[in-house]
Amino acid sequence: MKRVRVLGSGGAGKSTFPRQLGEITGLPVIHLDAEYWRPGWVEPPKAEWAARVAQLAGEERWIMDGNYGGTMPERIAAADTVVFLDLPRTTCLWSVLKRRFRYRGRARPDMTEGCDERLTLAFLKWVWDYPKTRRPEILASLRGAGADGTRGIRLRSRKAMARFRPGLAEEADGATAAG
Repeated sequence: MKRVRVLGSGGAGKSTFPRQLGEITGLPVIHLDAEYWRPGWVEPPKAEWAARVAQLAGEERWIMDGNYGGTMPERIAAADTVVFLDLPRTTCLWSVLKRRFRYRGRARPDMTEGCDERLTLAFLKWVWDYPKTRRPEILASLRGAGADGTRGIRLRSRKAMARFRPGLAEEADGATAAG
């Protein structure tokens, strides 16, 4: 396990889980939010972002979090392990709300400085709709894992995330190895 892709809804733990996994494995953690956003929530040009993702994905070892659908195929193709944090939408929404109050008026540790934590109705709707809009695509990717040597892992609870250790995924309560 040298290149780990972590996917999931907002509030699922895509920043915290990779940080913890990085401590266990020694792999460097790449937070895509910090790579993508410029201060003041300014987006980079598409070509520049695609080049940056290609550069990051080309590194030898990493744990990479974040969704960013436009570059998802390249990042999944570069990974040897894909972990899907498939938590209930209510859990994700609660986490998003807690995060908003925790970091109100400042940037999260996994975010670019100058991008103070914010919460919009559009983002809340995205989190609520995630199970029907994004989840099917990710589950299809996990089902396809294995044929190309990629390991797909689905963690369905905070408990499963806490118990997960590389090489022991099948023993984690709520974990499903795909492939």
